[in-house]
Amino acid sequence: MNKNIIYLGLVSFFTDMASAMVTTILPLYVVYILKDGIDKLGIIIAVATFISYFFRVIFGILSDRYQVVKPFVVTGYVISAITKPLLAFASTWQSVAVLRGVERMGKAIRSATKDRLISFYADSKSGRSFGFHKMMDIGGETVGALIAFLALYFIGKNIEVFKSIFLATIIPGIIAVILVIFFVKDVPFEKKEKQKLDLSKDKALFSFLFVYFAFMFFMFSNDYFIIKAKEAGFQIAFIPLLVILLNFTQTLTSYYFGILIDKTGVKKIMIFSYLFGIVSMILIYFNLIILGFVFLGLFLVSSLNSMRSFISLNAKNQASVYGIFYGGIALASSLGAIIIGQIWERLGERAAEIFSISGLVLIFLFYLILSKIHFKKA
Repeated sequence: MNKNIIYLGLVSFFTDMASAMVTTILPLYVVYILKDGIDKLGIIIAVATFISYFFRVIFGILSDRYQVVKPFVVTGYVISAITKPLLAFASTWQSVAVLRGVERMGKAIRSATKDRLISFYADSKSGRSFGFHKMMDIGGETVGALIAFLALYFIGKNIEVFKSIFLATIIPGIIAVILVIFFVKDVPFEKKEKQKLDLSKDKALFSFLFVYFAFMFFMFSNDYFIIKAKEAGFQIAFIPLLVILLNFTQTLTSYYFGILIDKTGVKKIMIFSYLFGIVSMILIYFNLIILGFVFLGLFLVSSLNSMRSFISLNAKNQASVYGIFYGGIALASSLGAIIIGQIWERLGERAAEIFSISGLVLIFLFYLILSKIHFKKA
């Protein structure tokens, strides 16, 4: 495997370690420490998700047009490393939303171009390369969640402990920035002039992407899974262990799913991915929380690896299509988060879960029909 992919994997490991130290406890911090409602959490999720994914479209297009890759990657990691610790000074849900939005802007700046780097150095083994990279992502998230658990279990669950965890994210953040600046090489473009963008060459891919966007609209985010665990009776100190289980599932299976994608194709793996997502929601509906987190992990890792590999193998304007992919997730997931949060707050968690499961089943059936007609390239 190319050493640049390995270094990028290490960068993601430390960045996602810091991210998990935040995301594992942030829903609990907002709802149970700041004592804001699920609807406010939904707004925070929507802001973070929208910014994280939508602006990937812009930076993906800019990357293709001006052939800028590594500078975007470095800038994105620097912004994320600086803003995560500042959450220690956020005392309202509005300030949390602003900081999460800025931090996710860093994610938006780097994501499409990072995938472009991986695609360039992966050659023909895109499934394996993205599988390895996702494995490193989730490995870092697992360590970050473990740090959060140890802090909550051994030190305490008061507001000062939460803030100390946020501040501590500066350490892995700085390590990631050093690695990406000094060890990852840029893509060696031969030409530096502007490139003409012609998305008509990729229009056949969009129907496949749109089905995924619709599925993500109805899917509970990780944050809602965390709140569901608390409502089902799990103590705050032990909820990070569920996130560790989620991440361990993804780490254990990511590379294997990458191999399966290369062997059997994206279309078949996505059938299983959608089923994993539906099963995870059904499990948490019946308060089978542990198994729900396991199947959520299977859904996340198999679907994301599949979609990224699909774009890598078929897109002509790779960074732009990656940007559109992430932008579509932004619109669908953020809108879904707000609606689910409102349903949960006003009608209860059962109503929100039924809304989610019903929509997911309908989209899955739609995918099965379209897969026999349109999705030839998958």
